Amino acid sequence: MNFKEKLSQRIGMNDIHEIAYLTRGNNEKKKELYNLLFDQEDKISYQAAWVMTHFSAKENEFLYNKQNELIDEALRCNHAGKRRLILAILYKQPLANPPRVDFLDFCLKHMISKSEPSGVQSLCMKLAYELCLPIPELGQELRIALEMMEGGLSPAIQATKKNIRKAMVKNKSLQTI
Repeated sequence: MNFKEKLSQRIGMNDIHEIAYLTRGNNEKKKELYNLLFDQEDKISYQAAWVMTHFSAKENEFLYNKQNELIDEALRCNHAGKRRLILAILYKQPLANPPRVDFLDFCLKHMISKSEPSGVQSLCMKLAYELCLPIPELGQELRIALEMMEGGLSPAIQATKKNIRKAMVKNKSLQTI
């Protein structure tokens, strides 16, 4: 299957599952799909990211050593939907310790940004928490940022904020609560 041709068209969940299946256990196919994440055409790069969010935990391991490239793409991406998908991919990975300061700053800034869609804000909140977790001093900065987020929050943001506060009390990752 020609991934670029397929992703240039309208795709649905059956197509996503088919592409994910074709990449299973095949690093060359995963690399081909991964390279399309950086395609000049937004539709192709967005849909490549969409497929990668459906990788199994085992298949997602292929992306672990590409974390810095994924972070770089999230930092410069102007397409909110693609940025949300890249953040979702990153959230499924063990994050570098110590964290990249530019990525932490990005997450802290975008989690409080009213111009960001709720999905991006929520993922930035979760990622910021995970990045701050191993370094207690950073936890205080996150607490301050969370306190700044008052009034007019969407239900998704309210729930994420509540879950982070609960996780902070237990000093546990959000994925293990």
